[in-house]
Amino acid sequence: MRIKLDNVGKKYKVFNGAFARVIEWVIAKKMHREKWVLRNLTFEVGEGESLGIIGHNGAGKSTLLKILTGVLPPSEGSFSTSGSIAALLELGMGFHPDFTGIQNIRMSLQLTGVDNEKIDRLIPEIEAFAEIGDYVNQPLRTYSSGMSVRLAFATATAIRPDILIVDEALSVGDVYFQHKCFDRIKKFREEGTTLLFVSHDPGAIKNLCDRAILLDQGVLVKEGTPEAVLDYYNAVVALREVEYSITQSVGENNRINTRSGSGELTITKVDIVDKNDRLVHAIQVGERIQVRIAFQCSRKIVNPTVGFVIKDRLGNAIFGTNTYQLNVNAGEVEDGTEVIVLFSLSANIGMGTYSVTAAIHEGLTHISKNYDWWDHAFTFQVIKGQEPAFDGTIYLPSSATFHVFNESR
Repeated sequence: MRIKLDNVGKKYKVFNGAFARVIEWVIAKKMHREKWVLRNLTFEVGEGESLGIIGHNGAGKSTLLKILTGVLPPSEGSFSTSGSIAALLELGMGFHPDFTGIQNIRMSLQLTGVDNEKIDRLIPEIEAFAEIGDYVNQPLRTYSSGMSVRLAFATATAIRPDILIVDEALSVGDVYFQHKCFDRIKKFREEGTTLLFVSHDPGAIKNLCDRAILLDQGVLVKEGTPEAVLDYYNAVVALREVEYSITQSVGENNRINTRSGSGELTITKVDIVDKNDRLVHAIQVGERIQVRIAFQCSRKIVNPTVGFVIKDRLGNAIFGTNTYQLNVNAGEVEDGTEVIVLFSLSANIGMGTYSVTAAIHEGLTHISKNYDWWDHAFTFQVIKGQEPAFDGTIYLPSSATFHVFNESR
């Protein structure tokens, strides 16, 4: 195992006043209370495996990474790591603003034990990856924040580590460079690097990680596939407004279905019908379909939002919409009524297996006030239609023509 934690915990002393620490030290009387930010963490990460770490701000994610990189000692338990570690906790941390880019590269690599001869070989590669031009010879204080990120990431990943730890470091910078960073991380993974990745970006977690854990108030509350953990996390997020019920059951193909909501409106059925109003589980690429969502009301609600998201087999959102975005107003929905909402669309998506997640809520998203959110409510298969062969997850009707110009002789 590259990383192994056994009952790891971390606590801090919280003092009641400005002089309480001094008083405790002088008279040896306890003047503090203990606050645990991590407790009873036990998990393992194997060689070449990638683990996503998810949780609210303050859940203990950054503290965990600082323990694993040796910045903080644990208060209880033990952990072990094997191999070299590169940590992207705060990009640029340790760079000196008055040093040039080249000087900061040298200093940073020397602190990690790289000899000068190897540094000389790495500097051209770092310059090429960072793409900051002549600024590499200018003081760091003249850089924009994006340029500093470019140089810091290029330096920190100049040598492939056995373990790479990333803590939201890629949430800044331009989109082009973010793609370069993710490509490098993916390449490291393919070459056997173990990855610990903290991010609030669900797409990045799903695409980069084999497994995920959810931390809440320093405790590991969920572990599983990125899709299952993120779905559960979405349900937990909705708990901020109301005390919701969260139920989980094994659905089709043994997938975890997460359901959450206040229950004032309840989804009773989700399916797909064809143009003849017949239930279908297999549709052709480009076929015109309707996503049908039925729900019941237990009290009068004014203009609820009903929506859906189509996800591929990896849990990536392919397309989603709702009545709020479509500017469709339901008006007042009376207590005891049953309502059916039909969404008409063309299935211009690639061949494969997909699922439909349905939701009823207030406003634009289910985060504000969630009545019912049903993950993997319906699954269906997309098969080849009359269209030419194509690659990718969406189908764009297209054509091509040749235009040949011969030089006159």
